[in-house]
Amino acid sequence: MTKLRQQLIQELVLRGFSPRTQEAYVGAVHQLAKYFKRSPDQISDEEIRTYLLYLAETKKLSASSRNQATSAFRFFYGTVLGRPVDQVVRVLPRVRRVVRRPQVFAITELERLFSIGCPNPRHRAFLMTVYGAGLRLNEACHLKPEHILTERNQIRVVGGKGKKDRYTLLSPRLLEELRSYWKWCHPKEWLFPSSADPSKPMVDDTAQRIFNKAVERAGLPKKGGIHSLRHSFATHLLEAGVEVTALQRLLGHSSLSTTNNYLHVRQERLAAIGGPLQLLDLSQLA
Repeated sequence: MTKLRQQLIQELVLRGFSPRTQEAYVGAVHQLAKYFKRSPDQISDEEIRTYLLYLAETKKLSASSRNQATSAFRFFYGTVLGRPVDQVVRVLPRVRRVVRRPQVFAITELERLFSIGCPNPRHRAFLMTVYGAGLRLNEACHLKPEHILTERNQIRVVGGKGKKDRYTLLSPRLLEELRSYWKWCHPKEWLFPSSADPSKPMVDDTAQRIFNKAVERAGLPKKGGIHSLRHSFATHLLEAGVEVTALQRLLGHSSLSTTNNYLHVRQERLAAIGGPLQLLDLSQLA
């Protein structure tokens, strides 16, 4: 391990960055050095900008991926190498991301997904947990049996995004499904263990494949990845009258503005109904 890589990892650890963020930042700096074939401390500001253009125009990376690389470079050059912060921010601007409305499933579509799309009890329990508790993919994969608080009708999410713990919903229907799954599978350390190694949790790629296969089997339109189940959870709760501040806590959002995105989705869905008069047959009035 080079001295610079060691310094970068130490600074990330000292500031409490998650292992996944550490891996992403170290990887981004490594790819930059590999591109120019020299140590990253020998790469100029203009060369870094050239590399970011390469990521955008040649590699066609998404705005979020490029922003992650930008964050890694800002941290490395600003914190580890000590370049002036104003200079680093000016040289490495963040990408303005296009705001896309979350796509959600209708209730009838979810019924098809969990029945027709999930003949495997393990797969059904997992996807119902993602939707029923509004979990992020990694949060669902890292659930443990002790996180299911049956007496309080809650699920404890440990170490969610931003290393934050929170509590979310455990409905009677989800609890019934989890109990059936428990009798069938008897999970130990992890609620949804890896099939290859039960001592480890299910990996994200496996969970995404389970979802994709279930959508295909149920004959449903594609609405993005498994995260669409979390979007559906949020939108359906708002439509049921849950306050946006309560939803913010359930989702684990740091900012209310993030949760407010679902208000727009709800309004768009309600506008599509056209009003209650559209439901009436008034042909005899003519």
